[in-house]
Amino acid sequence: MVQTIPTSTSGTTVRLPKPTQSFQPLEYWKPPKPVRHHVRSKSSGIFSTKEEGRLRPPSTTITEIQDPEKHDLDIQRQELEAEEFFESKSKGNTDMSFATIGEMAGRRKIFANDQVRGYKHVDSYRQPWWDLKSWGKKAWMILVGSVVVVLIIVIAVAVTVSRYNRYPNYSTQSYSLSETFAGESFFSQNFDYYTGYDPTNGHVHYVPAQQASSLNLTYASPSSAVLRVDTSVSNTSVPNASTGRFSVRVTSKKQYGLNSLFLFDVKHSPIGCGTWPALWLTDPHNWPENGEIDVMEAVNVVDKSFNQMTLHTSAGCTMKHVKRQQTGKVIANTCVNTTNANGGCGVEAGKDTTFGNTFNSNGGGVLALELREAGIRMWQFTRDKLPAGLWTSPDPNSWGTATADFPNTECNIGNHFRNQSIVANIDLCGDWAGSKKDYGKNCPGTCVDHVSNNNMAFTNAYWEFGNFSVFSVK
Repeated sequence: MVQTIPTSTSGTTVRLPKPTQSFQPLEYWKPPKPVRHHVRSKSSGIFSTKEEGRLRPPSTTITEIQDPEKHDLDIQRQELEAEEFFESKSKGNTDMSFATIGEMAGRRKIFANDQVRGYKHVDSYRQPWWDLKSWGKKAWMILVGSVVVVLIIVIAVAVTVSRYNRYPNYSTQSYSLSETFAGESFFSQNFDYYTGYDPTNGHVHYVPAQQASSLNLTYASPSSAVLRVDTSVSNTSVPNASTGRFSVRVTSKKQYGLNSLFLFDVKHSPIGCGTWPALWLTDPHNWPENGEIDVMEAVNVVDKSFNQMTLHTSAGCTMKHVKRQQTGKVIANTCVNTTNANGGCGVEAGKDTTFGNTFNSNGGGVLALELREAGIRMWQFTRDKLPAGLWTSPDPNSWGTATADFPNTECNIGNHFRNQSIVANIDLCGDWAGSKKDYGKNCPGTCVDHVSNNNMAFTNAYWEFGNFSVFSVK
């Protein structure tokens, strides 16, 4: 390094060599490491400003500027010194461990003077994150993306909650009596006898009206009608019941649609191992397209049991994630016949006194079914708690919470339930009552052997009805 000095006589400049350093720092002494300020030409942070990467003058100074020209020169000097310093640093020439005390003091003095003049390093000029004017493009993109994601989540949650909270309007409808099935003509005037093969693979022979009458399997009086399983054929009879026991299945001559209300007065429910009694509605010529409604059903009842109320449909009907108002317990939510072994979407009545011995000893009860566009609702009443005006001016909305509720939220009732006939039967064994899982709970041997060889086990396997009343909207 050289030093320049002016001469007083000729006006020329003489370049003299700079004296070399006369001593080396002691090896065991090392000066303190300087604060290395990192100046960036371009910020990589999310919240960045356009002027990062250089020294900037303060908005106010500690002392008032007395000489503007000198102040400008100071600014230029500071910028040049900073530029030389960081250029030297980039070339690897700023190892302070080999700096002289004078160089160290000079550099510290520069930064001290900057502080006195009010200059700050660029890092101290960073704007706070909440200052939106200082945000970079990346920050705005993150903000917009976050807002969009939050909006999508909020909308999805709102739609889901709204969907789950949908519930039809069961507005009050005025019903009037259309017809009553009662008295000695209960069967002969209102029902046809089914004589075909049992579609549920039961160990049973359904007999026609004349044979049912001769075997005393169906009969009626002014106050009740009875449908029962045959007990006359034993294991020694010729022919015997090895291919199935005689029983009855009747289907109403008339069919019904929407805006109908049914009242079923049931005095006795069938009991016995191997029995599968049911009181239900369906279109016998278009099943499952036109649906099935099970009002009262159970299997292998030997004491008291729960009544089951169930829907069976073609594709497109479910009670899953559907708001319902009912006292019964959900058994399954899928109504489609091709799922769950044709189990349907069933509801178990809330008490085990709704089918079997206790139900019978209490004198039975009344089952109510409302079929309308808004949904299908069913109630089961005991004798001592029948609603006022039940038989004369029924009002389902005054009966309290239904035992089973099947709203139209995810099932178009009008499309899935048409041309409904009333059906009453007592099947034996079959797909449900004869399964090992269900028959083996409380019953001996196999279902087929029991039905074939124990005729007297079916003395209590009978339905007794008071009357069926059908109402329609006025």
